[in-house]
Amino acid sequence: MSAPDSMRQVVIPRHGGPEVLQLEDAPLPQPGPGQLRIAVSAAGINFADILIRQGVYPDARPPPCVPGHEISGVVDEVGDGVDPMWKGRAVLALGDYGGYAQYHVIDADRVLPKPADLEFPAAAGLPLNYVTAWLLLIVMGSLRGDQTLLIQNAGGGVGLAALDIARHVGARTIGTASPGKHEFLLSRGLDHAVDYRQTGWHKEVATITRNRGVDLIIDPMGPKSWKQGLSLLANGGRLGMFGIAEAARPGLSGKLRLLKGMIGAPVFHPSGLIRGNRGVFGCNVHQMYESRTRLNGWLGAILQGVAEGWVRPHTDRCFPLAEAAEAHAWIEARKNLGKVILIP
Repeated sequence: MSAPDSMRQVVIPRHGGPEVLQLEDAPLPQPGPGQLRIAVSAAGINFADILIRQGVYPDARPPPCVPGHEISGVVDEVGDGVDPMWKGRAVLALGDYGGYAQYHVIDADRVLPKPADLEFPAAAGLPLNYVTAWLLLIVMGSLRGDQTLLIQNAGGGVGLAALDIARHVGARTIGTASPGKHEFLLSRGLDHAVDYRQTGWHKEVATITRNRGVDLIIDPMGPKSWKQGLSLLANGGRLGMFGIAEAARPGLSGKLRLLKGMIGAPVFHPSGLIRGNRGVFGCNVHQMYESRTRLNGWLGAILQGVAEGWVRPHTDRCFPLAEAAEAHAWIEARKNLGKVILIP
């Protein structure tokens, strides 16, 4: 069957709430030299997409833009210099925008074969979430089996990915989430679930560790949460920051919330870090798209985990492409457990 002349895609025409997302027709993209085209079967939604739509994500593309960084599907066309054997292969890819569409053109070196026993929605939930978790825990966090990990927002896509990786390493895990998610998280292997909405949640974490503290914290929330996390670090502990969900508000209120949070952000003075033997680092995979060798190496390790059975991507819900606004609203309401997927 030949490809159509046009496709449908979801566009952010202006900053605002979920209702601003628009489903539009667009010309069918053509792969250039070194590129291939994927007929998209599933596209992952990340919280960064929501912050981009709201206008509070640093370094985001200005509207209009098509969000979406991780996809799975079947290669239907290749450009010059690309092995024609790619045509017809089921793949997954980590790209830079454009995933909320029926077709997506991407550099061939950003694409990897999809494991045969992994469904397309699950495959679309792998690239960004698991690479982020791998970077936080293994590459930068140096997590070991004799250590304790605190996962903030344990029920999100990165949180569940981190839980898989931590269990593989053998580390003890503590996760924060609303009470309705605790049973599911414990069934996935989380050792201790904590309600972050309780004012004394950090004291509960301290009690769990017998006041020793935790060795690694991964936190997508923002300055207020980072400041609380510093007090929970053990001697030699590390805080990994990878988001700013506290700023999630559309329009001016979101920008003011972000500014207020940054003004109140903890000051990581070298003398304090040295005295406490503590480390602080940030993680943003979006800033590493040119480091293809490293990204593909980490993703390759994750795909090996799929083959070995310890990587278990969990799809919360699938929405049709036309219901992207409903999908965003679902995530903003903190209703998801794991990955939310668009099906073009």
